[in-house]
Amino acid sequence: MNSWGDMVACIKEDWRAHGRDWTKPGFRAVAVHRFGNYRMQVRSKWLRAPLSVLYRMLYRRVRNVYGIELPYSVQLGRRVVFEHQGAVVIHGDSVIGDECILRQGVTLGNRHLESPREAPVLGARVNVGAGAKILGQLSIGDDACIGANAVVLSDVEPGQTVVGIPARPVAVSRAGQVKQVGCA
Repeated sequence: MNSWGDMVACIKEDWRAHGRDWTKPGFRAVAVHRFGNYRMQVRSKWLRAPLSVLYRMLYRRVRNVYGIELPYSVQLGRRVVFEHQGAVVIHGDSVIGDECILRQGVTLGNRHLESPREAPVLGARVNVGAGAKILGQLSIGDDACIGANAVVLSDVEPGQTVVGIPARPVAVSRAGQVKQVGCA
C-alpha cells in the first residue's frame, strides 16, 4: 500500500467483506491497521509524526474498547474478516493471507520466550474458530480450518481441518460426521 488511494481501496474491500457495516469492531480494527501501514509510507518525519499520534490513539481505542490487538506490522491480506470482538491478539510478525476469518479469543503468537520474533503464517481463506491458539513459527495452508479452542503447535496442510489440544487433523465423512484421522 503505497498511496492514500491504495489504502482507501483496501478499506472499501474490507468494508464489503464485513457486510458493508462500518460499525463492526473487526472492520474498524482492519481500517486502523491499514491507516497504520499507510502512515509509515509518508517520508517526511514532520508529516508522519501527527499521523503516528493519531494511529496510536486509534490503535489503543480498538485494543481497549473492542479487544482486538492488531499491530500495523502484521502482514494482513485483503478482505480479512474479524468476525467477533474480544480477546483477539495477533503477534506483530504474523502473516495473515487473503480472505481469512478470525473469531473472538483467537491468538496468533510466539511459543517460546527465547524466540520472540517467531510468529504464525496463515495462508489464504483460513477459517479460525473461536478461542483457537496458533503458536510458534508455523504455517497454516490455504483453505485450512482451525476448530474452536484448538491449540495449534505444528504446521497444518492446505485444506486440512484440525481440532483439539494439541490440534490434530480430522476427516469429514460423506454423511458429514467428523472422525479422527490416525486414531486407533
